[in-house]
Amino acid sequence: MTSGEMNGKNVVITGGVKGLGLALSELFIARGARVAIIDIDEAGLADVVGRLGGEDRVTGVAGDIRRRENAHRAFAEAAGKLGHVDILLNNAGVYPRKPILEIDDEAWDYTFDVNLRAMFHMTVAAANHMQPRLSGKIVSIASIDAYIPYAKNAHYAAAKAGVISLTKSFAQELAPQGILVNAVSPGPIDTPNLRALGIYEDLARSTPLGRVADPTDIAEAVYFLASDRNRYMTGETVIASGGILMA
Repeated sequence: MTSGEMNGKNVVITGGVKGLGLALSELFIARGARVAIIDIDEAGLADVVGRLGGEDRVTGVAGDIRRRENAHRAFAEAAGKLGHVDILLNNAGVYPRKPILEIDDEAWDYTFDVNLRAMFHMTVAAANHMQPRLSGKIVSIASIDAYIPYAKNAHYAAAKAGVISLTKSFAQELAPQGILVNAVSPGPIDTPNLRALGIYEDLARSTPLGRVADPTDIAEAVYFLASDRNRYMTGETVIASGGILMA
């Protein structure tokens, strides 16, 4: 793929200042896109915007997108800075761990707000923006946890299953407007947060490919779904797990 393949494309990425989100930001900018990153971390936004090329290539929008009005405001601000939006990448998420019998309403609501509610609000905002142009790509990050039960993450798994279901619903209703909506379900990704859990080596050994995914591995799968090379896939969830889940 050429470095200028995304020339002329404008991309909004949620949670784009670290981990997979940062890899997505770097990849799309390297391929020629202009990117607006929406993140709650204002200091991280300023740092990433400076490192990735400044306001002519990437811009930041600070916001907590768990509530409809905030999500729609953040999207509108991003669209205003970019001129228009061709692609939305719903990446913002949290990975809390708690035994299922200890998940209280606060933990449940927070997990669903960040991982599912924000995705819904951002996708609605993007769809309303894209419909008049009769084109657009929306890709959301789900997880193989939606398919495989793991201890201490029932609320996370349930929220990511919701992402997969909503992806299908949005795809069905937006197809007549030329808007393609898909998701990627990664397995474990090598991020500082994963390393901090102390389970990296165990996860690598249990993966058929023998390693945990580099963030760029997942970013490339997202990139294909968002690119002009994808003309016919919608409502799909691509599994990228190094062989942990073969479907």
